Amino acid sequence: MSTIPRILLTGFDPFGGESINPSWEAVRALHGKRIGGHRIVALQLPTEFAGSLRKLKAAVRELAPTILLGVGQAGGRAQLSIERVAINLQDARIPDNAGAQPIDEPVIAGAPAAYFSTLPIKAMLAALHAQGLPAEISNSAGTYVCNHIAYAMLHLAAMKRSVRAGFIHIPYLPAQAAARRGAASMALDDVVHGLEVALRTAVATPVDRKLGGGALD
Repeated sequence: MSTIPRILLTGFDPFGGESINPSWEAVRALHGKRIGGHRIVALQLPTEFAGSLRKLKAAVRELAPTILLGVGQAGGRAQLSIERVAINLQDARIPDNAGAQPIDEPVIAGAPAAYFSTLPIKAMLAALHAQGLPAEISNSAGTYVCNHIAYAMLHLAAMKRSVRAGFIHIPYLPAQAAARRGAASMALDDVVHGLEVALRTAVATPVDRKLGGGALD
């Protein structure tokens, strides 16, 4: 097995009637890239509660990554949204791609109610802004499959002190937004660049910066 530390970077397949998921398009563009002495391994997860967790656990066992970063589509958002927290709750507004629609169920029974990101989210935010990329700290990853995987990543990381984890939501791609009047979008190249900046910052920043990033609502 290679001794080069790995970053496991995940995206999702299309869901909700879409033919494309920008999270996977962006994530796969970084597969194999080296950042700060780490090698990125991109993994596509199914937009399924049970299936995504099985595939994530298998990849973590096989790769033993030092950083886990999940990426997901959030079509209503206009910025790269760095998630601060994931909650132990599944409450699906629509069925997942396997037809499952859990309501008020835990991601992992008996586990903590929530986990905070263990990546340097404030330093990542500052680095993204320095590159002229729109970004924000988000205090809710929702209750669908994105939150499910964000929580699972943080739960897995909590069991291994050498592993850090987090999640970023991204907007629609322009082609998706074109079919939705007034919808925000971000070019794929900008998303890819933003993820690279975020990961480079995560690798280089073991202790987060003390910067404002809260919300009034």
